[in-house]
Amino acid sequence: MLKTFTPTPIHLRTPVPSDIDIAQEATLKPILQVAEEVGIQPDELELHGPYMAKVKLEILERLADRPDGKYIDVTAITPTPLGEGKSTTMVGLSQALGAHLGKSVFTCIRQPSQGPTFGIKGGAAGGGYSQVIPMENFNLHLTGDIHAITAANNLLAAAIDARMFHESQQDDEKLFNALCPPAKDGSRSFSPSMLKRLQKLGIDKTDPEDLTPEERSRFARLDIDPATITWRRVVDTNDRFLREIEIGLGPDEKGKTRRTGYDITVASEIMAILALTSDLEDMRNRMGKIVIGTNKAGEAITAEDIGAAGAMTVLMMDAVKPTLMQTLEGTPAFVHAGPFANIAHGQSSIIADKIALKLADYVVTESGFGADIGMEKFFGIKCRYSGLVPQVVVLVATVRALKMHGGGPKVVAGKPLASEYTDENLDLLRAGLGNLKHHIRNAKKYGVNVVVAVNSFAADTPAEVELVRQAAMEAGAEDAVVARHWMEGGAGATALAEAVVKAAEKPSNFKQLYPLELSIKEKIETICKEIYGADGVEYSPEAEAKIALYTKLGFSDLPLCMAKTHLSLSHDANLKGVPTGFTVPIRDIRASVGAGFLYPLLGTMRTMPGLPTRPVFYDVDLDLETGKVVGLF
Repeated sequence: MLKTFTPTPIHLRTPVPSDIDIAQEATLKPILQVAEEVGIQPDELELHGPYMAKVKLEILERLADRPDGKYIDVTAITPTPLGEGKSTTMVGLSQALGAHLGKSVFTCIRQPSQGPTFGIKGGAAGGGYSQVIPMENFNLHLTGDIHAITAANNLLAAAIDARMFHESQQDDEKLFNALCPPAKDGSRSFSPSMLKRLQKLGIDKTDPEDLTPEERSRFARLDIDPATITWRRVVDTNDRFLREIEIGLGPDEKGKTRRTGYDITVASEIMAILALTSDLEDMRNRMGKIVIGTNKAGEAITAEDIGAAGAMTVLMMDAVKPTLMQTLEGTPAFVHAGPFANIAHGQSSIIADKIALKLADYVVTESGFGADIGMEKFFGIKCRYSGLVPQVVVLVATVRALKMHGGGPKVVAGKPLASEYTDENLDLLRAGLGNLKHHIRNAKKYGVNVVVAVNSFAADTPAEVELVRQAAMEAGAEDAVVARHWMEGGAGATALAEAVVKAAEKPSNFKQLYPLELSIKEKIETICKEIYGADGVEYSPEAEAKIALYTKLGFSDLPLCMAKTHLSLSHDANLKGVPTGFTVPIRDIRASVGAGFLYPLLGTMRTMPGLPTRPVFYDVDLDLETGKVVGLF
């Protein structure tokens, strides 16, 4: 028997205070109450203080026979550098459904990276009166999942270089004896990872003493080709000077130098594995399948071959559990996995979504950046592996973004908006509506019902909002609704919530954009032409070589995770609106075999952002008198 849900009242103020002021003034329910109201039992929780808890995966066994709720994805038109409020809309919609319409609802949101939190974008807990709280915990370390990913990723990176170093220093017999040292009683045995490697090599033996000299050599020497290594180190800070580095410069490593680099942690394949895994056993198997490069014979080398997959899983054994939190109005939220849908797949976890769908009638999640990136990956990657079928896409649009796509002045984060964005300008807005219509058509290609949320700003005029609404309906949206959740909380999104409930009851016919049996190039070209509107695709020699290699290694049947700018439908951030006549350059392709996708890099897309001249961290500090964090937003 579920306890009756009790909304948390919020006290609206005008003008709207800062996000952190609102969050710190909020009333929080004890997390045990949040859990009880939604039907999570106390023994299924691991408490992290009074307001956060990890949820054990065993809950899925108890809930297995319950039907799933309705599955809602919040995405957006092509954004400005300021973002268009997807997270805020997702939280506001959830608050409206739960606290104002009396629906059973769960929010599934991604944990933010410290890169943008301390860079220029700020946090990602929502905003105004539509936030996940405690906001400081959400935007900082939370329960340590991102740190666990950093540790697991860099353990593998260190293991790769150490293995190559030791292979260069020892003959096969010494290497084998070092890998399988005798125990105190003189006996020797293989670790679980080593047994998996033997199985891969076709050696049906479990006793090290039974291996022939030739088998010992095959087992011990990976013979990694340094030029093929794609596994990079990671750190969850925007640090442009780590994009390209040279390692092995110490005196003991003389002659073993090589060029490599850092990615931001949330772009790590391990983050993708966390988001796409189904349980701890599946995570362990996926860790073992991670491909770090090839040997000199052109054969794939995996984390299992390196012997690190088991230890990496141990580092992730707590991170696999989603974190339970709450919104300002007391509705439940799962926080799990990470962002950056432009350079990663950028989705909250399948595990969190599956638990939530068993507990609530409506589950609202978010796919990052514009629908051409986040939504495409939500459908093409996440839904393939989860087997979950979405009923509704909520497409967030803003008047300011559409004006930018109509030819308005450049929008720069941290600088005041030009008058074109603060004064009514119907002609400029009308010129940019093509971007909205393009995204609606793309969503409908998947057979999903679309509701447009016009995220309201103070400068929007009734005529401008009505123009957006009419364009959305003409393009095939089920409805288009103005939402004021930032300044009014869930009460400002009740019309949006009603539209979503209505759309979720309508029939839909979800289908994928491409079958996995297509070749790598055919899948790339389908996405570029159908979703971006490109005329064609061109491949660098490096990309051509990777396509040939990955096809040879049997990876061609994987879905694609396209790494491209979020600021344009094209690969070029400067091309606004609905670009035409462009050709997409594929610079390189990486294989995230453990996660289960290939990862083309379009144009000059970077996997490590840099800090701006005036980063957010200037404002973040600790008030020593109150003990409160200040300056987050």
